Amino acid sequence: MIESSSLGLTESQNSLGTPYPLRNYLSYTGATNKYISFLATLDSDVEPRSYKEAARDPRWQATMAEELRALELNGTWTMSNLPPRKKLVDCKWVYKIKRHADGSIERYKARLVAKGFTQVEGVDFSETFAPVAKLVTVRCFLAVAVMKKWEIHQMDVHNAFLHGDLHEEVYMSLPPGLSTTRPGQVCRLLKSLYGLRQAFRNWFSKLADALFAYGFKQSGADYSLFTYSRDTIFIVVLVYVDDLLVTGNSPAHCISFKRYLSSCFRIKDLSTLRYFLGIEVSRMDSGLFLCQRKYAIDILSECGMLDSRPSSFPMEQNHRLSSDSGALLTDPGQYRRLVGRLLYLTITRPEITYFVQILS
Repeated sequence: MIESSSLGLTESQNSLGTPYPLRNYLSYTGATNKYISFLATLDSDVEPRSYKEAARDPRWQATMAEELRALELNGTWTMSNLPPRKKLVDCKWVYKIKRHADGSIERYKARLVAKGFTQVEGVDFSETFAPVAKLVTVRCFLAVAVMKKWEIHQMDVHNAFLHGDLHEEVYMSLPPGLSTTRPGQVCRLLKSLYGLRQAFRNWFSKLADALFAYGFKQSGADYSLFTYSRDTIFIVVLVYVDDLLVTGNSPAHCISFKRYLSSCFRIKDLSTLRYFLGIEVSRMDSGLFLCQRKYAIDILSECGMLDSRPSSFPMEQNHRLSSDSGALLTDPGQYRRLVGRLLYLTITRPEITYFVQILS
């Protein structure tokens, strides 16, 4: 068990009447000092949950202004009036802290996201399907890399969806923080934007074309998995939206491939794999240590249950639920987010913090 100070907690925080401090139920026995340092840095900052909250912080203000400039320079939209009988798609800001491999803050990222759930099929979108890496594929990818003792590199594509061309006529409301001198103006989108129903499909098509041009082949079992094989060189790429995992038997050719991707898109090399899909990854002599500590703690923190009493059973036993008991929720969106995040934890089996062992 590590001390609370190692994770950025103070004694005053533990002496404010909290009967069940979380540090009493988290054990890091066997974890390396480097990994514990990474966890401490990972918890040091909190991401805003709304534009109103972010607008009070100069760091996030500058990030949003920079993102708006990048979108305008990229020709993402043109300003126009909303034509008759055209539906407007709303948008919002999503905030993320990007980190180096050691957990230290690299930059603050604000992403403008369209509320694509208001789009109408056949009007402002048609085809939407795009593959997403299956978790069983992620585990197999990690297991093979560990068994072969290959380095695992993580890469992030900057404004990935903006590389996709938008063929439909889509109009979006002005982003929070952007104003015009002419009232009634809206944004007519020319490029795909995060959140649009067709955005992921457009981006994945662009990325797949670049991989095919390099010589990769797409897996028939999981379309998000690409392999390159020539002579003795073997490289594997796993795609999850705009995050890429790269591994192979030749570090020199992996570096060459990353340079190729950087020439096609704005790529950020995140070095060796540390944090992916809410899973913390630590390399040890015996293999990889995978843990979802931060993801689970973020859920508890958002729901105000960080200091609740732990229970071995997920709900009150012998409790009879009624459809009309209790008051209505003031924020149904928070409940939907909670259900979605708990479903994700269920899929990734958070009750098992396990090793991907080196197997023959």
